[in-house]
Amino acid sequence: MRRLLPVTDLTTSTPGPEAAADREWTLDELAEAYAYPGDGRPWLRANMVTTLDGAAQHDGRSQGISCAADMRIFGTLRGLADVVLVGAETARREGYRPARAREAFAARRAAAGQGPAPVIAVVSAGLDLDFSLPLFVSPLVPTLVLTGAGAPADRVRAAREAGVEVLVAGDGAGIEPARAVAELVARGHTRMLTEGGPRLLGQFVAAGVLDELCLTVSPVLTAGSAQRIATGPGVKVPERFSLTSLLEEAGFLFSRYGKN
Repeated sequence: MRRLLPVTDLTTSTPGPEAAADREWTLDELAEAYAYPGDGRPWLRANMVTTLDGAAQHDGRSQGISCAADMRIFGTLRGLADVVLVGAETARREGYRPARAREAFAARRAAAGQGPAPVIAVVSAGLDLDFSLPLFVSPLVPTLVLTGAGAPADRVRAAREAGVEVLVAGDGAGIEPARAVAELVARGHTRMLTEGGPRLLGQFVAAGVLDELCLTVSPVLTAGSAQRIATGPGVKVPERFSLTSLLEEAGFLFSRYGKN
């Protein structure tokens, strides 16, 4: 892996060694490269992968367009987060399991006052979830479910009987993105990460609450009718983001875009 942007060391304004070197980065180096803002403000970032022709999946999953370096960054972003938000459909399709504690991030998390692993927060309007799965019954840290006040009462009851904490973050059937963020921040989860899927990311984009996009561009073409990384209602005025970092390995581009 090598850094393409920024091309200089931010502290000395001289070319950093990683700019020229093409080597495997350590997890500490990746953690520094993807660090959250240091001022403690709430920050919601998304991590997604796309093909050259805009597909967020292949054969219904993202794994087929990913690579080993992408998965290392995926693990790093989780290792830095307080909470990981995921849509119910993506959780089912990708077979989500509880986040695990990783020794490589233990000291960093302890110094930041974080728990041993990020909380998984599943976003679901209908709560059509299997609450007997390991994600809900055997997590290292309790899994949350975010839904709206209009969620089916029997499914809310089933979740709570299984020991799952249900957070109401909307007055209708689904969540209100800004309210969901506020509910998590109120519980001390200021370093937020969403892994999609496209409909959930589309909600965050439309609501203007996304602060950063970490986007992997996979050097493949798939055609077909796969979804984009974000779908749903559009915005009246597109919000402009700035490229803050760009890494490359084996033709894959790993970018970070932040709000202007």
